[in-house]
Amino acid sequence: MTVRTRIAPSPTGLPHVGNIRNGIYSWLLARRHGGQFVFRLEDTDRERYDPSSEQALYDAFRTLGLQYDEGPGVEGPHAPYVQSQRLPRYREAADRLLESGGAYRCFCTKERVAQVREARQKANIHPHGYDRYCRSLSREESERRAAAGEPHVIRFAIPEEGETTFVDEVRGPINYQNRELDDHVLLKSDGFPTYHLAHVVDDHEMRITHVIRSEEWLPSSPRHALTYQALGWEMPKLIHPGLIMGREPQSGKVSKLSKRHGATSVTEYLDQGYLPEVLLNFLALLGWSPGGDREIMSRDEMAGLFDVSGINASPSVFDPEKLSWMNGLYIRELSDDELLRRALPFLRKAGLVDQNASEEELEYARRVVKLEQERLKTLSETPHVTDFFFREQPEYDEAAVSKRLRAPGAGKVLELVLSRLQPVEPWTVENIEAAVRGATDELGVKAGEVIHPTRVAATGRTVGPGLFETLWALGKERVLRRIRQARETYADH
Repeated sequence: MTVRTRIAPSPTGLPHVGNIRNGIYSWLLARRHGGQFVFRLEDTDRERYDPSSEQALYDAFRTLGLQYDEGPGVEGPHAPYVQSQRLPRYREAADRLLESGGAYRCFCTKERVAQVREARQKANIHPHGYDRYCRSLSREESERRAAAGEPHVIRFAIPEEGETTFVDEVRGPINYQNRELDDHVLLKSDGFPTYHLAHVVDDHEMRITHVIRSEEWLPSSPRHALTYQALGWEMPKLIHPGLIMGREPQSGKVSKLSKRHGATSVTEYLDQGYLPEVLLNFLALLGWSPGGDREIMSRDEMAGLFDVSGINASPSVFDPEKLSWMNGLYIRELSDDELLRRALPFLRKAGLVDQNASEEELEYARRVVKLEQERLKTLSETPHVTDFFFREQPEYDEAAVSKRLRAPGAGKVLELVLSRLQPVEPWTVENIEAAVRGATDELGVKAGEVIHPTRVAATGRTVGPGLFETLWALGKERVLRRIRQARETYADH
């Protein structure tokens, strides 16, 4: 059997980490077995459809390196891969079910359906949904009313007795009593299918062998199993990983991941400066383990290790601190050129590096970003930790100025440092260190009494990379100008 998996997101919002996680699993499973990964756009919810969301989905999968073998823009033998372009297929399946008695037309208004649902809830009648009022209509009356143009939906006729069993590859056999299911809508009055019909038709026609989807779809799985059975089709293998949870920052309480826990979209995390390969690695481990304690893996390494048996049915907690730790780990492994390439969009957005920067300016940026590499957890931090390198004059922290530059004797220290740095040639880290330590020896004080005011004078800050490396990166002219100006502005004379 050729393994064929799919991801079928709805373009109704930014790509959620849960949906992307399932897409990662689907891609890994296909690659592990030399199969195909299909991207299908489920855009039948026309009220919530968002074109920018559609583009964000394509961008997310491309950025994460999850190239699909068939899908929009990569046409294959089962095109089209956009559901709104496949409406005749769903109508044909619905008509087959109508003809066989597996479905029926429902002419009830939305208002009546809502009233019935509310009344059943109050009376604690289970299931709380539709009361099957139109199921008793004769075929003749149903066809007459439809021919007259009366608005209607098509509902699936759930067997009223017995039970439905399906197998989840992670959880094993699962049984549902049919009486617990109401007759769900297959085709809406506007001719668009619901998920319950569309994905069944599409997965069958596209020869999908494994469906990996969120745990929320478990209660709908018996409906889908019955639909496959009614159409005479074989159902793909179902895999429902555990939910992704978030932890409340104050109470520590765990609940389904939502906006109150922070960002939930892959797009947001990319915009915050998390590396695509980190998100891929991190999300894959939210519900899957390759065995052992291994955590840092490339995409290809994960594909070689991926197995459904490693997927966990239990919930996983999204830990932002662990994501940041992993991101910092990956950032520290980047080459100088690659680090600059990744950081440049953030530096340009902050106005620190011009879009048309010269080679000399880019070399300066490379030198600067390299100095901060060890401290970065996200690329979005780059402008904040490096802005003093790029601005004509740094923004001086008032507390640092008060403590280091207005302290008694600070002016004398800076004057001596200036005199020691002025003749330094060439401007190297070693020569800069020798000059500064020479000033320390001449004053007969501890190194910190010279290093701290010098750092604040040159950078406006009390923390940063090593002082000597920082002064080297800033360049001689800039360093001397800043120290001189800081002495004249803040220090005693």
